[in-house]
Amino acid sequence: MPHIPSYLVIALFTLVSFATSPAQAVGTSDEASESEVGIPAYAEAKASIAAGNYIAALPILLELTADEPTNADAWNLLGFTQRKLGEFDAAGVAYDSALTINPAHLGALEYQGELFLQTGAVDRAKANLETLRGLCGDCEEFGDLEAALKAAGQS
Repeated sequence: MPHIPSYLVIALFTLVSFATSPAQAVGTSDEASESEVGIPAYAEAKASIAAGNYIAALPILLELTADEPTNADAWNLLGFTQRKLGEFDAAGVAYDSALTINPAHLGALEYQGELFLQTGAVDRAKANLETLRGLCGDCEEFGDLEAALKAAGQS
C-alpha cells in the first residue's frame, strides 16, 4: 500500500467532517459568530473593517481563508472587504466560496446581492433577496438587501 502523506489525511478528514456536519448560518445572527469568538485574527479583521480600514483587514482575511478554507464567515468578510476596495471579481469568488461552504449563510447572500447590484446583475440580486426571504423571512439581511434594491430603484 502506498504511503499517504499526513497532510492529505488531515485534509481529507477535515473535509469529511465538514461535509457530514449540519449546515449552520454561522455569524449571521445577533450573537457573536463562532469565528469571532474563537479566532483572534477574525476579530482583528472585523475591528479594522468597523474602522473603515479595509486595506488593513485584507491581508488578515487572505491569510485566515488560506489557513481555514472551510470558514464561511472568513470568506464572507473577505468578500465584503474586497467589494469595498472595488475588487469585484475577487469579492465574487469569496462570496461563492462562503456559499459553497454554507449555502444558507445569510450575510454572504446579502453581501453577494449587493455586489450583484453594484455590477448590474439586478436579477441575481433579486434572486438572493428571494433566497433570504425563504431562509429567514424579514431578517436584518433581507431588510438590508431589500433597502439596497429600493435605493437603486430596483424594488
